[in-house]
Amino acid sequence: MTEPTDSGPALPDSPAELVKHIDAAVAKLAGTSFASLSGEDLLAVAEVNEQTRARTEAATTSLMIEINNQFAFHAAGFQTVQKYMTTGLRLGAPEASTRMKLMYATGEFIGIGGDPLPPQHPATAQALRDGAINRAHVRDIADVMDRVPAAIDAETVASAEQQLADAARTLTPEGVRKVGARLLGHLDPDGELTDDLDRKRTRGFTLAPQDARLMSKLQGSLTPAVRAKLDVLLTAWAAPGMNNPADDQSPSGAVDQAELDEGALTAAAERDTRTTAQRNHDALAAMLDFVLGHNALGRPERIPAELVITITDAELAAQSGVALTATGARVPMKDLVEIAAHATPHLAIFKGHTSEVLHLGRGKRFASKAQRLAMFARDRGCTAPECDVPFARTEAHHVIRWEDGGETDIVNLAGACGKHNRSEGKGPGKWETRVVPNGPNKGRIGWRPHGSARRLQVNQIHHVGQEPEYLPHSPPSGSGSALESWLAAHLQAA
Repeated sequence: MTEPTDSGPALPDSPAELVKHIDAAVAKLAGTSFASLSGEDLLAVAEVNEQTRARTEAATTSLMIEINNQFAFHAAGFQTVQKYMTTGLRLGAPEASTRMKLMYATGEFIGIGGDPLPPQHPATAQALRDGAINRAHVRDIADVMDRVPAAIDAETVASAEQQLADAARTLTPEGVRKVGARLLGHLDPDGELTDDLDRKRTRGFTLAPQDARLMSKLQGSLTPAVRAKLDVLLTAWAAPGMNNPADDQSPSGAVDQAELDEGALTAAAERDTRTTAQRNHDALAAMLDFVLGHNALGRPERIPAELVITITDAELAAQSGVALTATGARVPMKDLVEIAAHATPHLAIFKGHTSEVLHLGRGKRFASKAQRLAMFARDRGCTAPECDVPFARTEAHHVIRWEDGGETDIVNLAGACGKHNRSEGKGPGKWETRVVPNGPNKGRIGWRPHGSARRLQVNQIHHVGQEPEYLPHSPPSGSGSALESWLAAHLQAA
């Protein structure tokens, strides 16, 4: 225990004891009313509270870096510190990603030679330790620094980071962004220092998760070459009158095709009330139909090369619910019927209400296409706990390893992303897998750290909403013939 100081009572030296001390103090504070404080005192406490939160961020960064340096996450059955934060600490992917960015920007990692490396942004790291800035300031400073051209010399880059950190001590994150914009304009006023290396470094294209309406937003930064190519495609496919799903007389394909009826196009263009954004969307849909219809996705025996959709028999019979594609997209029933009208259907029948696939055994090293389809219908994605990787990006994992005598039979196969497939085995940080023998998850694949006595964990992320109580009607009795009849009738109507 350290001696008392003028700044407060004695505090323990041990980091573990210090964290317990802080937790006890915060727990007491959480149950305390601030009503007895005056307005001036409340404002003073708010300032100290924010300073404490920022310093806690810096301490948390140091803690996570040490967990990373010692590979301590292996003891909990995880392969990376980010996955440990995501699942082990139950932070979720967005928060874990935010903390990783904070670590890279302000943390001191150990280099290959064993020596500590300075933070990527040292002035920013010091400001965070001082409690003068928060994580939003760090994020915006890092974003600005990422946009500094690679041709700028190291001394100027360091000076720019110092200026941003100093500004952040007195400004809001929005203010930091404005300072950053002016700083970037000063460093490269004509854009002449930005080169192909910078453009490649900052390129990207992101398809955001589906929202409550199952809609998805796009965001990205395209290189000049990709922009030029996209302009050509949109000019040809998104012309007024072309590929209009609301007009059954609208020509399909590109506007410059030789067999196009000019009169029909002119008439369709006059009827076209879509915005440019809507025409671009419909052009993209038409191009995707073209690609999917011309086997342009590689080997046809692999599921990623096809549009494959699964839905439960209860949802299909109730004419409600949401289907799932192998790439992880959710599709409403109406859209499912429309897509299925132009696709080759694959029907998977399960035993009762379980996810136990019937009669698809195969005694070879690699899973067949039929087995992959059956795995997708049962697993819907990676089977490792809380992994959200869709089935199209998984591998066929042997529950009992092939080298240990495991057969390539559907009851011994499971979808697993590459990272989790490699994490299965014996030793620290490894996982073992078993088929759940009974209960509501019978037939599913369970995971637990190797050598652990924990209960097998199944991944429910890909199955949310599949339980019978979520459905308005009971599934039909008998075989799949009733389902096939219902689907055939709706496909004919589509």
